[in-house]
Amino acid sequence: MLIPQDVVRREVLRTKDTENNASIQLIYEMAMYGKGIDYDVIIEGILTKERYGDMLRKLVDDFGGSSSIYYLDIPFEETLRRHALKPNAHEFGEKEMREWWVDKDVLGIPDEKIINEDMPEDEIVELIYQDIA
Repeated sequence: MLIPQDVVRREVLRTKDTENNASIQLIYEMAMYGKGIDYDVIIEGILTKERYGDMLRKLVDDFGGSSSIYYLDIPFEETLRRHALKPNAHEFGEKEMREWWVDKDVLGIPDEKIINEDMPEDEIVELIYQDIA
């Protein structure tokens, strides 16, 4: 079950990414629903520690040891380059992204894995596969 933060926040709820925005609770509820029906759950997005950290830590606890946390640690310039390739690149640009950017925003929980820009795609896939296999 894929839960894209942008879809939940921007398309389903149409809310800004502010502190205590409604998407935080909805993402949690969706993830717990997925767990309840025995799905593998993937939450993806720019989930800043300041806004989403408490919810993510609670999910890790509530999933009872069956969680894997990954942080994509790439430079802003690479993030900007990748954004330009997306179909919604016209919706926002460098100025907005610089306002949102939080460097090294890891949760700091045990077993959190850092994926950096030098890791080949097949190595990343293998890392994740080994975690869920």
